[in-house]
Amino acid sequence: MFENLANKLGGVFDGLKKRGSLKEEDVLVALGSIRTALLEADVALPVVKDFIEKVRVEAVGEKVLRSVTPGQQVVKIVYDTLVETLGHENTALNLATIPPAVILMTGLQGSGKTTSAGKLAKLLKDKQRKKVLLASLDVYRPAAQEQLEILAKQVGAGSLPIVQGEKPLAITKRALSAAKLEGYDILILDSAGRLSIDEALMTELSEVRDLAKPIETLLVADALTGQDAVNTAENFNKRIGITGIILTRVDGDARGGAALSMRATTGKPIKFLGMGETMDALQAFDAQRIAGRILDMGDIVSLVEKASENVNLEDAKRTAEKMAKGKFDLSDFLSQLRQMQKMGGLSGLMNMMPGMGKIKSAMAGANIDDKVLKHQEAIILSMTLEERTKPDVLNASRRKRIAAGSGTTVQQVNQVLKQFQDMQTMMKRMNKLGGKGMMRSLAGMLGGGGLGEMEEMAKNMQAQGGEGILGPNPFPLKNGEKH
Repeated sequence: MFENLANKLGGVFDGLKKRGSLKEEDVLVALGSIRTALLEADVALPVVKDFIEKVRVEAVGEKVLRSVTPGQQVVKIVYDTLVETLGHENTALNLATIPPAVILMTGLQGSGKTTSAGKLAKLLKDKQRKKVLLASLDVYRPAAQEQLEILAKQVGAGSLPIVQGEKPLAITKRALSAAKLEGYDILILDSAGRLSIDEALMTELSEVRDLAKPIETLLVADALTGQDAVNTAENFNKRIGITGIILTRVDGDARGGAALSMRATTGKPIKFLGMGETMDALQAFDAQRIAGRILDMGDIVSLVEKASENVNLEDAKRTAEKMAKGKFDLSDFLSQLRQMQKMGGLSGLMNMMPGMGKIKSAMAGANIDDKVLKHQEAIILSMTLEERTKPDVLNASRRKRIAAGSGTTVQQVNQVLKQFQDMQTMMKRMNKLGGKGMMRSLAGMLGGGGLGEMEEMAKNMQAQGGEGILGPNPFPLKNGEKH
């Protein structure tokens, strides 16, 4: 998400930061480029105008133009304005009521509403230890109720039994009663959608809302529909009164205009982002993290959270001990590859690491993607236990057999072995090098041949102290202030 916008803004800021000093004309030219980038990202025109004006007022001031690092000051102003536009309050779900807290899911058909209901149930169950009941009010779409029932079982939530021929209001009444009697903390009502907003849909939703009295009414909108998603949000908010938005399919939206426009046009916060098809692919929205990703500052907080959720501490400790003793083998390497896949693969990790935008582009240019990890896993799985433990026994005939067994080439097998050897070498040098060699080592590990450009960038970043394209501490904090 925001990939196109991030690339274009990165180019604008690179130009500003190369200048030792800035004139007002320089800033205005840069703002023109930012305006174009936002419009091309499908951000609503009124939002773009407001955004640019806010930045202009701050950026052309004497404080910025006479600053020691004016380019970085402009980036700071754009960052702050992005956070404000996206909604700096980062509103969490409001569950402060006598149980069961009712959450009403609304949206158009095909927006991912039912899947989002399942994802939300899993998130509330796993992270907040809530007992959740799911109930489908969609009696129109074929198998919609059965779909939610399957998702409920998949995520370990309760599901209201289906009664054929029952109307939405009657289902709502039965769901409320069941949630109270069976001691559920939360009741999620998945309402019916339509292909477009119509009077029947709004009337039915109004009746359900009045009966259920939901503490949260969440609109599920598809990010890929761009400004249509923004228009849908405005219409639902006027007719029903939504409390927040779940934006789905953001992993497939390189523009990001809907996210930047929704908060500003509706006044309602984006509460969650749907980042994929799996049931755990729902992230709480955080404006600061999103702004950081747009400006290639990374998202270290999300990276740490993903690591804590997916990395087994005991396994990590054992691996670290083996590395320290020089006993790191291909089975351990396989474990590392699988951990990386759990954490979002190469592209997912790159999105969360500061200053990685250009390296990610280099990876794309070298045809390196998350399939590489799958191929590497298949290669190691095609080895015997002895071969994984003692890679030195891998002669030409064995490598040929492994390539055939994994559906790869001997060259790819050789590449995996080289990466493994590079990792062993890197581990042996880690204590001597500290953090200085990490960026170059990472670049080498990611893909062998064809990565000269990546290695050059890694060297450049290393020369900057590994601090990324924004330089050291680009956003200094005031006393007591937090990002």
